[in-house]
Amino acid sequence: MNILSKDKALTHLSLKNPIHFLALGFGSGLVAKAPGTFGTLAAIPLFLLMAPLSLPWYLALTLLSVLAGFYICDKAAKDMGVHDHGAIVWDEIAGLLITMIAAPAGWLWLVIGFALFRFFDILKPWPIRWLDAKVQGGFGIMIDDVLAGIFSLICLQVLAYYFA
Repeated sequence: MNILSKDKALTHLSLKNPIHFLALGFGSGLVAKAPGTFGTLAAIPLFLLMAPLSLPWYLALTLLSVLAGFYICDKAAKDMGVHDHGAIVWDEIAGLLITMIAAPAGWLWLVIGFALFRFFDILKPWPIRWLDAKVQGGFGIMIDDVLAGIFSLICLQVLAYYFA
């Protein structure tokens, strides 16, 4: 049983290319089943490195991940010739970083944030689904996950307010 995707579009990408490496979530997007979930899992070590930072630094790096993601995702999609291919998971990485803005410390809150983000990313309530269908390019690839991250951030902060 091979856990890596054998999609022909992936032959146009190389993990040796830094843009492709980031777009593929450090390689996590190459998993055949649920690459978005594996991409979100790949965001966890990055979050853990950023968590001790002050809020302004965390926000700056998260914003940088989103802004860079517009280019990273666009370039990888163009190189593959496929818009928003499932293997492109940088958007999931940025989405989890958004979710975890000012989150309470602890693994429980990380698990809750992860679950909330995956919920909104998969369900895609309005306007996420509409944007996902209508907006193209790197911005289109990123915007649905940015919004899923914002929805998850709001829910996580409400839960933290009442239960942390």
